[in-house]
Amino acid sequence: MKKIVLLLLTVLAFVSCTQQEKKVDVRWATFNIRYDNPDDSLNNWKFRKDRVCRFIKDQKLDVVGMQEVLHNQFEDLKAGLPEYEGIGVGRDDGQTAGEYAAIFYRKDKYDVLDSNTFWLSETPDSVGKMGWDAVCVRIATWAELKDKATGKIFMAVNTHFDHIGTEARRQSALLIIRKIKEIVGDQPAIVTGDFNVDDQSEAYQTITTNEFVMKDAYKIADKVTGVNYTFHDFARIAPAECEKIDFIFVTPQIKVLSTEIPVEVPEALLSDHNPQIADLEF
Repeated sequence: MKKIVLLLLTVLAFVSCTQQEKKVDVRWATFNIRYDNPDDSLNNWKFRKDRVCRFIKDQKLDVVGMQEVLHNQFEDLKAGLPEYEGIGVGRDDGQTAGEYAAIFYRKDKYDVLDSNTFWLSETPDSVGKMGWDAVCVRIATWAELKDKATGKIFMAVNTHFDHIGTEARRQSALLIIRKIKEIVGDQPAIVTGDFNVDDQSEAYQTITTNEFVMKDAYKIADKVTGVNYTFHDFARIAPAECEKIDFIFVTPQIKVLSTEIPVEVPEALLSDHNPQIADLEF
């Protein structure tokens, strides 16, 4: 009888170790899709929405953090991406008004254990609250995801920092770090967003040099392809003058296998930003 019990314990231990050793591979992206602005003329959302959905499917993205998503765009994305589930709320009222910081994920691959949105302000639970020296209401939407194949849990955070408030951007970075620690502790976490600054900014340095360190996926990737910028203003800015203001940050236990920023195609623009894609493993 003792031998049987020992055998069972050995098998269970082996299964447990095998499960722990399984890796999760996720193809992730950050993508500012540009809000639906009638003044954009031929670059208006109605001309771009099918291209955006097709791009997401063609690239076989697993998780996408999107910025500047208005409610009608959120609904268009859900209709055009039936394989995905969308998470998010409008920043102005916590329902449908204002821009979403939406997260879309493959519903056949992941379960959502929890999700929510907080406001980038001194009182994160105050809906519609503008924080510090910001000039716009800003939010971060997050989801705690479980990989169906391995059972591993990880966190997605998606945001859009203020374009004016320097202190707001710094404090927003600290707030997001605190929220990650509160919600998932030392589990893997990925932060995507339009940060409205480059890698020399105080906000960027706050994220990458904090005691709770996050790493810039672009800088630690084994392989980097594509262009080195994200914002091009619908191809109106010369490539040499374009900046990278969109980032994917990862916690240290995540390996970045590759990252790519696809070059814009002037005759078939997706947005005024290029997305950034990263293949992650943990």
